[in-house]
Amino acid sequence: MKLTIIGTGYVGLVTGACFAEVGHTVYCVDNNEAKVKMLQAGGIPIYEPGLEEMVKKNVAAGRLNFTASTKEGVEKGDVVFIAVPTPPQPDGSVDLSYIETVARDIAAAMTSYKIIVDKSTVPVKTGEKVAETIKRYCKSKVEFDVVSNPEFLREGFAVEDLMKPDRVVIGTTSQRPVAAMKEVYTPFGAPIIVTDINSAELIKHAANSFLALKISYINAVANICEASGANVEEVATGMGMDIRIGRRFLNAGIGFGGSCFPKDLSAFIKISETLGYDFALLKEVQRINANQMERFLKKITDTLWVLRDKKIGVLGLAFKQNTDDCRTSPAIELCQKMLKEGAKLRVYDPKGMEKAKDLLKDTVTYVDDMDAVADGCDALVIATEWPEFKKLDLTRTRKALSHPIVFDGRNLFDPKEMEALGFIYKSVGR
Repeated sequence: MKLTIIGTGYVGLVTGACFAEVGHTVYCVDNNEAKVKMLQAGGIPIYEPGLEEMVKKNVAAGRLNFTASTKEGVEKGDVVFIAVPTPPQPDGSVDLSYIETVARDIAAAMTSYKIIVDKSTVPVKTGEKVAETIKRYCKSKVEFDVVSNPEFLREGFAVEDLMKPDRVVIGTTSQRPVAAMKEVYTPFGAPIIVTDINSAELIKHAANSFLALKISYINAVANICEASGANVEEVATGMGMDIRIGRRFLNAGIGFGGSCFPKDLSAFIKISETLGYDFALLKEVQRINANQMERFLKKITDTLWVLRDKKIGVLGLAFKQNTDDCRTSPAIELCQKMLKEGAKLRVYDPKGMEKAKDLLKDTVTYVDDMDAVADGCDALVIATEWPEFKKLDLTRTRKALSHPIVFDGRNLFDPKEMEALGFIYKSVGR
């Protein structure tokens, strides 16, 4: 099929590359001409495992194309996916200005029937607004259908998630686009759920908010474990073996972050308020998440007492492993809080250093070797769960630290083993 993706961020670029990988011809549109030229030349603006190789392969094969012209993209694609940002506003609601602008641009470029697919995460009833906008601004008055097709991609596993999805959700008010949408996704071999548009839009916010709830729940349990002398990892394992619950998203730590969970949680709360329902449960999820960071910071200050002029090494800046995304990263937030207390930080991240520099500027010392982060420091903090951090040379780290203190916000090491090595070791819920 001939498919167009408008927006080449995490969702748009991964979606376009994976569609091309299964044999579709894809046209990716972005209004940033410099970004388009980079992509055409084989450059990748984001880190996502497996993505760079897939993009280069499909560009070379002629199945993946990039353009800065929405008109060209709309003309060439039979199905047009909208994958532009939907950033949060100060009150928690969603900024839909990018969606509205793209809908108008699509309307102006349409000369024949198109299926317009909302891939961006949007509030319920957005599909109705997109349809109204296209109808209003389409001078040629051609027929079209608007479909909601929410993405369920995890950063760091996005290629894997799209190539092997748990399910594909298609929301539509008409049967006309269903066959074409099923054809788009048939190569992926996933269950396809066809719903009305409003239900499809709610599925994404409901799913992400539930996962955020699950993380906050285990973090709350971790606090009980600390107070009682229990081990949260053993509790989570016991819970997770119940097939009704599952082990995923039951990892205690310093809280969730990133570009999805905090934004989608706030948006769902605001959507609910707009519809006349006070979703107090989700407000508590937010409170627990914020409190988790404060509790971890208190562990640091209780142990080190005054942070002013203390040198602290920090491993991890991205909001999670396998990504360079530092947006709303708990690791960055923790760094900022320690800097505010006067600490001097030495930091390292396998992929997130460059993007972290946009947030931390020159307030920290950037180190290019994880084993060197601890050199001369009063303590070491582990803030992101990168697998390679488990391979840290602990003997070297013990000698490099002025005081053998480790604050593990991701529970990467065994407390008994760390204590046997001579560390003062503080983790979460253990």
